[in-house]
Amino acid sequence: MPQRFWIHALLLLLAAGGHRAVAQSRPTVVELFTSQGCSSCPPADAYLGRLSERKDVLALAFHVDYWNSPQWQDRFSLPLSTARQDRYVRNLGKSAEYTPQFIVDGRTELLGARAQLSEQALAEPKPGVALALAEDGGALRIDVGAAPGHTGACEVILVSYLRHASSAVAGGENGGRTLEDFNVVRSLRVLGSWRGEGGHFDVPVASLPADATAVAVLLQATGQGPILGAASRALSTGAQ
Repeated sequence: MPQRFWIHALLLLLAAGGHRAVAQSRPTVVELFTSQGCSSCPPADAYLGRLSERKDVLALAFHVDYWNSPQWQDRFSLPLSTARQDRYVRNLGKSAEYTPQFIVDGRTELLGARAQLSEQALAEPKPGVALALAEDGGALRIDVGAAPGHTGACEVILVSYLRHASSAVAGGENGGRTLEDFNVVRSLRVLGSWRGEGGHFDVPVASLPADATAVAVLLQATGQGPILGAASRALSTGAQ
């Protein structure tokens, strides 16, 4: 459905809860499905890098594993990235996975290496359920706001990622190139469910991948539906 439908629906949901509802403006969540083995992907990776510098965007790069070959193994590829893309492909009624593919807010697709988000789309208000991330004493605390009257099931998802990396690619379609990757997802973990009630989760930083330098939390409709909340923060010392 159009993005404005979801914005309107969420505004009504929050308004129905009166003063008890906790809401905040959330960033646009842009997920890129990419691979170091794909020659069409570097321009999309560079665009994601530019988006990652914006405060109104949460940009995440999911490196899929189906491009891996004896010539080159993408060191950031994860089966979970391929599984997440596959679910989006099915949800959006597409015929097959491909790279590069952008998914915006869990709702819409942007095609290929030349995809661009319009400034108008980025500037539109995106009310969302309030999420807060804090780091203290080696632990992450994730607080989820309340939205009384909400009935649909959502998942609270913790994503760890590496802000920037360079890779000298020795083989495959990008052989001989040095690739720059941004906000590379290193893990994804469902912390629990949410049905409108406030709550919190605690996660040891040491349980995250050692190369993670930042984390994000997503509130997403169960079944990988629309994203209703998002927040991120850098890790103070990394996950090591």
